[in-house]
This record gives sequence, structure tokens and C-alpha cells, in this order.
Amino acid sequence: MNATARKTISAFVRLSLIILLGLLPTVALAQVAPEDAAADAEREQLELWEFAQPEYYSTAPEVRVKDIARVLGVRGNQLYGIGLVTGLAGTGDNSSSVEFTAQAISNMLERAGLPTDPNSIKVENFAVVMVTCDLPAFAREGDTIDVTVAAMGDAESLQGGVLIMTPLRAANSEIYAVAQGPVSLAGFGAAGGAGGAGGRRQTNFLTVGRIPNGAYVEREVDFNLAPNDILTMVLIHPDFTTAIRLRDAIARAFPSVRIVQAQDAASINVLVPEQYNDDLVRFISLVENLTVMPDIPNRVVINERTGTIVMGAGVQIIPVAIAHGSLSITVTQKYDVSQPPPFSGGYSLAVPRAGLTIEEGPAQFVRITSADLVAALNALGATPRDIVAIFQALEAIGALQAELIII
Repeated sequence: MNATARKTISAFVRLSLIILLGLLPTVALAQVAPEDAAADAEREQLELWEFAQPEYYSTAPEVRVKDIARVLGVRGNQLYGIGLVTGLAGTGDNSSSVEFTAQAISNMLERAGLPTDPNSIKVENFAVVMVTCDLPAFAREGDTIDVTVAAMGDAESLQGGVLIMTPLRAANSEIYAVAQGPVSLAGFGAAGGAGGAGGRRQTNFLTVGRIPNGAYVEREVDFNLAPNDILTMVLIHPDFTTAIRLRDAIARAFPSVRIVQAQDAASINVLVPEQYNDDLVRFISLVENLTVMPDIPNRVVINERTGTIVMGAGVQIIPVAIAHGSLSITVTQKYDVSQPPPFSGGYSLAVPRAGLTIEEGPAQFVRITSADLVAALNALGATPRDIVAIFQALEAIGALQAELIII
């Protein structure tokens, strides 16, 4: 083969490669395009399916279990006792109206070895009080807790008083704490002049006070965290959906748990795994730090006294039209002069004349839906009390898809 033939074949090969390389992208596109189109369609359907899920529209964040639930049996206990406050500057109980104050003082002195006739005791510097407090869970012997002191008789003020040692009992009549100490008031009172003739000034209530760290715990309350190795978590706000979510979260976090059951809308029973039988506190800590998304029913809470309105982010309403107008009624009074005829012997007299003016503002129908509920109410220019009436009307016609609570 001569040189001319080799050059011709080489040129033909180069031209064929150029044509082939130019056609390859077209062939590739023709082969891949249907697959890409199908993938895009599947991805779009998946996104639409995700948007259709209720969770997509939920704005509730995931929270720790310890913030929405508690361990069954872990609770505080209320304590109470009846004691005496002394050291008052004549603002205590009145002996003529509160006879049990003198008797209480007499009993106290008798226990101290000083028997005294109740009729000879001046009680103006004493006050019989009710002492209450909450004994927190896991309070140990020697811990201190705050107590509240409230006058039971007709004492004017507990200012400057000191509570004498008072045992505090639970509902079973057992003593769990002992309170004593100076009473702290969140107010003051003062009178001017003899006997208060110059007036009296008072801030807040003077017959109720507190004693910070005023009681010592004398007896502990025993707790059985997991009877029969069954730990029960109790939701603070019972809800079936939240209970199922909590149950599923525990099952995912602890695959070795043989029993985890939502007993009802508030209780989830968990069989403690064997590896945590000797470390129950650690297991409770792990459960409490799991996160779940709580679910709550839609509610609209209205306080008519203050005009406060709080509604959930998921409150829905059926599309309706609302007309809201302002009605203003004004009652006025003016005086006319009644003038008698000449030489009649009468006299001029001012005669009151009452007037009534009613003005009604324009009212236009506004269509509102769930999406623009807040914007439509704001566009109406409605006051909080007007909005209260609008929500009540929405519930009356069945358009409000939420529970209306008026407090």
C-alpha cells in the first residue's frame, strides 16, 4: 500500500470518529432521558405524598419525654399544721371573738410546764395560723422546705411575727416535717395618729406570709419506681397519639425491651430490661431523654375578663363570610330654660332634656378561611372582645373545627 492510500484511509477513519463522537451525546440522551423523567416523576410523587402527611403541617417540635411525662408514683405530698405566731405588735387575734387562741396559748404553756388559765391570757400579740407546704418527691431527712402561714382568726397583721414550732402532718395524720421561724410578708401596713385616726395604708395582704426554708423534713416518703419490674410513664396531658409515639420511641431505642405497651391515653408500661435491673435510675434517665413530637387537640382559649385569646397553630375553620360593624350609643343630657309668661308671677326654671344618639358604622362581608383567619380578623378592625363574639358565632354555626374554651 502506497503512501497516498494510507493517507486516504487515515483521513476516512478520523472523519468517522468525529461523526461517531458527535452522535454519542444524542444516543446517550435518548437512552437516559426516559429513566430521568421517570425518576423525576417518582420524586415529585414522593414529595407530594410527604406534603400530604399531617406531620408535614405540624409545627410542634420534638421534646424530651421528661418534659411531657412523669414516672408513676413519683409525686409530692401536701402537709398542714395549726400553729401560733407570736411577737405581734397588738395586731393579733381579738380575745373577745377568737376564744381558741387563748386556749392554744394555754396548751402550749402547759406543755412547757407553765399551766395558765386561758381567761387570764392577753392574745393581742398572738395569732392562730394555718401552716401549709408541699413535701417534694425524694425529700430526705434534714432537708428544708418553704412553708406558707395564713391567719385563721381576726388578726390584722402578721408583720414582725415568729412562728412557734409547728408539726406538719400528711393526710394519714403522720408527722413529716416541723416548721418554725420568722414570717416574711410581701407587703406592709402603717397607721397614723392615735388609734389610726390619721388613716391607714396597706400594701398586699398582711395576714398571709411565708417562711423560706422554714420547715425541716423529719420523715421520708418511700417510692417504688418499678413494681414487678414494670416502669409506668404517665403523660402530663393525656393524648392517644402522643402515647403511641412515646411507645414507639421507647421500642426503637431499646430493642431488647420485651414489653412496651400503651395502656391508655396517659400510661405507657415498660418492662425494665434485665441489664438495667440493678441500674434502674440509668434506664429511667435514658427514657426521659428520648424525644417525641407531642400531639394536642386544636383549642381556642378565651379569657373574657382580660380579652386574651390564644389558639393553636392548627386551628381550622370552614370557609365562611363574616360581617362586623361598630355600634355606638351615646346618651347626653342638656338643660332648657322654662320662662313663665309676663306678669304671671312665675319664675324661670332649668328643665333637663335627655338625648340619645346612635351611630352604626358600615359592615361589609369578608370571606375568611383557615389560611387567612388571623389576617381577616385583623382586617375587620375587631377588638379582642369583638373577636370573642366572632369565635362564639363560628362555633355556633359549626365552622370552627376546634374546641372553644372560655375561662
